[in-house]
Formats: sequence, structure tokens, C-alpha cells
Amino acid sequence: MTAVPTRVLTIAGSDSGGGAGIQADLRTMAMSGVHGCVAITAVTVQNSLGVTEIHEIPPETVAAQIRSVVTDIGVGAAKTGMLASAPIIEAVVEACTEVGVGSGGVPLVVDPVCASMHGDSLLALDSLDALRTRLFPIADLVTPNLDEVRLLTGIDVVDAAGQRRAAEALVGLGARWALVTGGHLRTAERSVDVLFDGDEWFELTRDWVPTPHDHGGGDTLAAAITCALAAGLDMPEAVAHGKEWVTRCLQAAYPLGSGRGPVSAFWRLDG
Repeated sequence: MTAVPTRVLTIAGSDSGGGAGIQADLRTMAMSGVHGCVAITAVTVQNSLGVTEIHEIPPETVAAQIRSVVTDIGVGAAKTGMLASAPIIEAVVEACTEVGVGSGGVPLVVDPVCASMHGDSLLALDSLDALRTRLFPIADLVTPNLDEVRLLTGIDVVDAAGQRRAAEALVGLGARWALVTGGHLRTAERSVDVLFDGDEWFELTRDWVPTPHDHGGGDTLAAAITCALAAGLDMPEAVAHGKEWVTRCLQAAYPLGSGRGPVSAFWRLDG
């Protein structure tokens, strides 16, 4: 009998252009040999140039998807992406708590998506408090980019010291671990991400990848970490795997449409 693969759940929005969101998550999961399940929070109308429409899924339907998957199929880890509104965040927290996701149970990675790569808002600004006070306290790891760090903590990260202050602030909001990525911090010679659990510091360093095509990079990073946690890696090992994975995806990124192309997990097909 064929063995059942590792299962993970992504709770996020759909990207009609296929570059980010649920689509990017499922590509990384499939290329990792993982069975990906979904709880879709919103449907976006977007392409390589930007987002033009967002249609939220009813919060009760988002919660029902989570309960349906976890209680029957079971998952080794879960992640969140675009959550769109405070009611959806509340529904996700309630459903995850009910089925044992987060809060020290099934590992939960929170990618606090606030805006697209093009600057289009993907979260109502009045929902930031729900992220901070409701979702972060049940998260095993939060993975904001530098723009999201500024919105969530008020810290404008411009150097390595700022990354550490931001990580401390994020852990202070309740997350068990915080990863502050340095992919957009061009003051350093190499790309350095900072990981912190309130006691220990870890730095993950790779060379810059010179490409304008980075759509879906944050989603892909969080999805790769989630897959690694589901496979039993500890947090530093899982984050190191995610850093390596997204670096390889940036190296394989391709142009798409007239704007920013996506990072690509297809590098895995070459072995």
C-alpha cells in the first residue's frame, strides 16, 4: 500500500495570476512531496501588475474549511497568509484553537500578509490589532517582511540592529519565534535573516539573488518552513531549510506578464 504523505494546511487567499498565495504555497508543498490542504480566505483579481479586486470568503466558511480538513485528514503543520479582515482572523483563531493548531499543538506559521509586492493592500488596516492580539499569541513562528514589520511594530528596520529590535517586539506580542527577513535590506553585503525565540538568536545568511522577479517569495518561504516543521525538523532547522528553498526559488524565478514574475519551485524538477 502506498504510504500517506505528510499533510499540511495553508490558510490564505487565491492569486488569479498564480504567483503568490494559495497557488505558491501548493507549488512548494507539491515540490516538497507534501500533500497540501487549503482553507481559502479570499479570492483576488490580480496579475503581474497588481491587485484590482478582493472578494472575502465568509468567516464561518473559512473556519469550516479548517475544521473539516484537520478533523478528518489531519495535518502536521499549518500556515496562514492573506487573512483580509478582522472577522476572518477571529474565525481562524477560533477554529485553529478548537482543532489544536497553534498554541504549542500542531505548529502554526503566520505570514502576516498586509500588502502585495506592488503595494496593494491585502489587509484592512483596522485588522492589524487582531493580528497582534489574537493571531500572534497562538503562532509558533511569525515571518513578516520589513514593510509588515513597520506596520505591526512601528519599527522601521534599516540595519541589523533594527532587525533584532523588531524580532524582540514580535516575540513580545506573543509569538514563540520571530523571523525578520533581510531580503529587502540592501545595507548589508549579503541577505541575512534573524530568528529569535526570546532567548537565543540565529542568523541565516545567503548571497543576494539578482532578480526583479520575486512575487510570492514570502509565501514560498513560509510554506517551505511549514513543510519542514511537519516533517519533524525543529524551528532553526526548518527556517534554515526555508531560507535555502526560497533562495533556490529566486534563482529559478521567471518573467511573467508585463510586471513582476514569480519565484519558482520548479527548480526541484531538476533534482
